[in-house]
Amino acid sequence: MIKFTIPFKLPSLNEHIKKVANNRYGGGKYKKDIENQIIKIVCQLEKIDKPVYIKFTWYEQTTRRDKDNVAFSKKYILDALQKAGVLPNDNNQYVKGFEDRFVYKQGDKVEVEIFEI
Repeated sequence: MIKFTIPFKLPSLNEHIKKVANNRYGGGKYKKDIENQIIKIVCQLEKIDKPVYIKFTWYEQTTRRDKDNVAFSKKYILDALQKAGVLPNDNNQYVKGFEDRFVYKQGDKVEVEIFEI
């Protein structure tokens, strides 16, 4: 198992949509900037070449954001894992499934656990 923590709040789907709606180029840059922050965290992780199951634990200080909007950020995480070379791809061949858990009132972060199958 590989485990890492992203020590900050990732954007929700609504925030992502606003960025893209305001400026499609700005939206792409925004996504790339978020991914680059994640890549700095995951670039030292062991490379995985087998299918995986991924567990996301989303820590939110408040309950203001809907769970589906929060969990959207797995897109940023999976794309960053692929770009960093940790995962060969984030398609169905390699990502067999995932699980989302939510913890409130303990700060903003994301814990990710990757299990090889």
